[in-house]
Amino acid sequence: MTSQNAAAGRPRGRSADKRKAVLGGALTVFARDGYARASIDAIAAEAGVSTRTIYNHFGDKAGLFQATIRESATLAADAQLAIIDRHLRKITDLEADLLDFGREFTAPMTGTHAAHFALVRQVHADAGHIPQAAIDVWQETGPLRVRRALAAYLRQWSEQGLLRTADPDQAAIHLMLLISAADPARPDFGTPTQEDADDRIAAGIHVFLNGYRR
Repeated sequence: MTSQNAAAGRPRGRSADKRKAVLGGALTVFARDGYARASIDAIAAEAGVSTRTIYNHFGDKAGLFQATIRESATLAADAQLAIIDRHLRKITDLEADLLDFGREFTAPMTGTHAAHFALVRQVHADAGHIPQAAIDVWQETGPLRVRRALAAYLRQWSEQGLLRTADPDQAAIHLMLLISAADPARPDFGTPTQEDADDRIAAGIHVFLNGYRR
């Protein structure tokens, strides 16, 4: 590479590093403060960049939020898709394989993924203030993508005679709801014990199979 080409490449590298820093800082701040309360100044401080850098890369807060939730949703969905494939690609015992899938799929995610799900909670709390385009991007790159992948396996099992369902997408929604370890009637009781979570997952799988297994 010539010195001229090398010089031309360095700003691109610095620019990519700054963009990554901004997205990381934005995820932290949006997940902590929500969309309406988060400020560009706070995000710039968290990312260690100037506010001008943020505006140059993302235009405004709405553009930054959309880019942030797109990236974090994509990474979280990638992790969930890996869980789906790991447990459901090859079925040897439908109930046992679904139980193993349910335990891992509903286990709390850590690191960046934990920040993403904190951001999702902020989205639900602040939905009226968030641009619809950002919500659409989050849904398409995250939850809908995961649901379609799960529905594809349910469709395949239906074709193989393991399940009976005319609407695999609806069945995927039912399965994800049934294996949820949360108890909406007792939101103040905190995170359930592993034993309680396993019991709820097993009960959910039992109900799902009673409704859908041939």
